[in-house]
Amino acid sequence: MTQNSDPVWFITGCSTGFGLELARLIIGRGWRAVVTARDRAKVDDLARGAEDRVLALSLDVTEAGQIRESVRAATDTFGRIDVLVNNAGYGYQSSIEEGEEDKVRAQFDANVFGLFALTRAVLPVMRSQRSGHILNITSVAGFVGFPASGYYAATKHAVEGFSDSLAAEAGPLGIRVICIEPGPFRTDWAGRSLVQTPNAIPDYAETAGARLKATSEKSGTQAGDPVRAGEAMIRVTEMENPPRHLVLGAWGYDAVTSRLKQRLAEIEAWRETSLGADYPQP
Repeated sequence: MTQNSDPVWFITGCSTGFGLELARLIIGRGWRAVVTARDRAKVDDLARGAEDRVLALSLDVTEAGQIRESVRAATDTFGRIDVLVNNAGYGYQSSIEEGEEDKVRAQFDANVFGLFALTRAVLPVMRSQRSGHILNITSVAGFVGFPASGYYAATKHAVEGFSDSLAAEAGPLGIRVICIEPGPFRTDWAGRSLVQTPNAIPDYAETAGARLKATSEKSGTQAGDPVRAGEAMIRVTEMENPPRHLVLGAWGYDAVTSRLKQRLAEIEAWRETSLGADYPQP
């Protein structure tokens, strides 16, 4: 077992995108890392030449046995876990009406229930340390539901609510919870990794159908840089008081702030109706 002062990062979904670039940054700093993917062969290169501080593991977050084994391997090797990055997941697009049950459930298993299960497995480690950071990669879709992204947005809204409660429970124990909320980034999310159910109902052609087409066409040209996103994730773990929410990318920032302002204005406009729902006060 290796013991030193370098932080130990446990990152899921390291074969592509945010997970891959973040893993490269962590390894480049000489820190310790547990890098995982469903197919270990896709992350073995990350550990090559640095086997004393990089542990490559197979991990499908929908498999409870693999979660237990990977957390045990991490603690057996490094003795601790300082940062958990819940990055594994993918996008599914369809209109709500045309959503396919098996695809919806598979996405929830990966994006939501897998994240929940891995977090539960790591919490005892961080709780005993009285320290740690949990970075949950959500999305702008955790604030805004776009056409064709209803089911994906539902998974990210679920993770946002989960993270709020987790922060309230684990914060007093020295565990920081940060939601990372990217807008469009140049990863495989909108390309190879994206699952879509084609739009066949004409009534949705101008909403869900149009967004299905636009998402595919823009893949590979998004403004967001995954390397810069990884650097931002590292920075927040080095802060004494990190933010609960970190929106990444100009498009994402504008979308989230605009939606929150609209939501607050609507709630304020209905203030009297809201307050009037209580029993009359004596």
